[in-house]
Amino acid sequence: MTSQVGETFTEYFENWMIQLEELLKQLVIVPRETSYVNDHESLVSKMTTHHKDYYTAKWAAAHEDILAFFTPMWLSPLEIVCSWITGWKPSMAFRLVGGGAFSDEQLKNIDGLRVKIRGEEEKVEREMERQQVAIGDRKMVELARIKNSDNSDELVELALKGLRMSLERVMKMADCVRLKTLKGLLEILSPIQSVDFLAAISTIQIQMRKRGRKRMNVAKFN
Repeated sequence: MTSQVGETFTEYFENWMIQLEELLKQLVIVPRETSYVNDHESLVSKMTTHHKDYYTAKWAAAHEDILAFFTPMWLSPLEIVCSWITGWKPSMAFRLVGGGAFSDEQLKNIDGLRVKIRGEEEKVEREMERQQVAIGDRKMVELARIKNSDNSDELVELALKGLRMSLERVMKMADCVRLKTLKGLLEILSPIQSVDFLAAISTIQIQMRKRGRKRMNVAKFN
């Protein structure tokens, strides 16, 4: 069953991805010479704004229907399998900055950020695991209460409200780590390096989507 939030966000996400592809084209064709630093900084700003817009829209929609983001109808099975708590895994981003020519200070700062982000990932994963255990325990308790109650609908809604609040909190924790990763890396990298990094991470997202859709289309006709 699809929800109104799911349908609305599907449309938003499709448009967001189209805009991402347009921004990627600009990232790819801009000259890498330092004399184009203003262009580099402008593109980095546009891309960061594009990502911030996504999370603003995501959080607003998730507040209305958080469950839609744990069963996203706008993603292919391949994209869902490769996701980490409703999005990309922050530590993945560090693999995209490993091949550049960095100064010793940059390398030190990147390593420090990597350790910090990994620690925050583990914190989110522990919270997600804790919520899953708690959800299981609450489910059994609520089922026992509902069985012997005349107010079953109210109890079900109360249990679901607690579940939604918990999942929304965990999702926002994960999103905050994603945003910290982007912000932290862009503060360390030079404008040219930032352009390359954003081009790489956008390419992965776009290609993953195209491959996922291709697999779905093939499966339809088999």
